Amino acid sequence: MEETITNLLDTYFAAEEDFADCFVVDVNHSNKRLEVFVDSDSGMTFGKCQRISRYLESYLDEEKPLGEEYVLDVSSPGVDRPLKFYRQYVKNVGRTLEVTTTDGDTYTGQLKAATPTEVVLEAKRRIQEGKRKKTVVEDITLATDAIKKSIVKISF
Repeated sequence: MEETITNLLDTYFAAEEDFADCFVVDVNHSNKRLEVFVDSDSGMTFGKCQRISRYLESYLDEEKPLGEEYVLDVSSPGVDRPLKFYRQYVKNVGRTLEVTTTDGDTYTGQLKAATPTEVVLEAKRRIQEGKRKKTVVEDITLATDAIKKSIVKISF
């Protein structure tokens, strides 16, 4: 089901000019519930989510892969969901991320740059200098294939 919905939306995004910069982040399906998380390089709006929802409803009502009754949720991923794609990293340059690597290390810092193969975080670290501790700011470069999970941290 997840692959079908992703392919259906990829085709829709390619055909609709208003959705050319949209992409599917995640599709979750369980029983009669379908959650679709969609993002856009220019930002998701309620109107875009609504149009995507209506498009999917027409497919679900006609083909009935979930039966007669179902729950459909279409939304942007939100800051509590991990970043999955390079495009999401680019959108979040300048924001604070908490990154967990496949080795289990965790880094928190401001995302300075992102490429398809690596991200650069500006992070603070406490070091021992003589008898005193000192805070230093350093750039940490992480390969994207070594990242297990990245979450945007919101500060107030």
